[in-house]
This record gives sequence, C-alpha cells and structure tokens, in this order.
Amino acid sequence: MGKQYTAQDFIDAIPGTGGIVSAIARKVGCEWNTANKWIENYPTVKQAYDNECESVLDLAETTILRSIKDGDTADAKWYLTKKGKHRGYSDRLEVTGADGNEIRIQFTWVDKTPDAADD
Repeated sequence: MGKQYTAQDFIDAIPGTGGIVSAIARKVGCEWNTANKWIENYPTVKQAYDNECESVLDLAETTILRSIKDGDTADAKWYLTKKGKHRGYSDRLEVTGADGNEIRIQFTWVDKTPDAADD
C-alpha cells in the first residue's frame, strides 16, 4: 500500500505554489492526480488551494495597477475592458433593443415566380 497522506500535508505544501497542482504534488511527494483528488475532495485543502490562487490574482492585479500608475496605456486599456465594463469599456460589442430588451426582427418573405415576360 502507498504512502498515507493527511489533509495537513497538502495544506502545508500549497503556499508558494501559485496554485500549480504539480508543484503541490512535488512538495508532498505524490502524483499530480493524488494532489488534485485531495484538493477536490477535502474542503480544508480546497480552501487553502483557493486562498493561494486568490493571492496570485492579487499579485497580478497589483502588478497591473503599478504598471498603470507608471503610465502604461496598453495595460490601462486592458484593465478598462476587464474592470470597466459597467462604464462602457469593453472589447465586445453587445447589441440590444430599446432599454436593454431583446431585438425584434421581422422578415417578409416574398416568393416570386418568374413571369414568362421576364425571360
């Protein structure tokens, strides 16, 4: 029978991995699928994993904000398309009807049979 792991083994291994499952597995000394099963099946391990992933997002946001403060317009535009949608900034065009309702399209189909005179 293989090595017996505890939830604490995985919780202790998660910090500093950036949420990379193979890095967690390497620190614990197990296979990727074993680490992934612990993350999926144990709420305390999942919470530690989610916290690590969120800390990486915080780091990325901090880096982007620092770049924007330094005048990087490309990062500023990107940030606006992601975080400024409620103000109208977006890469995507959304088309709606009046007051955000659906668009109604009406088609009129005319079946014309060619006249002998049109030949």
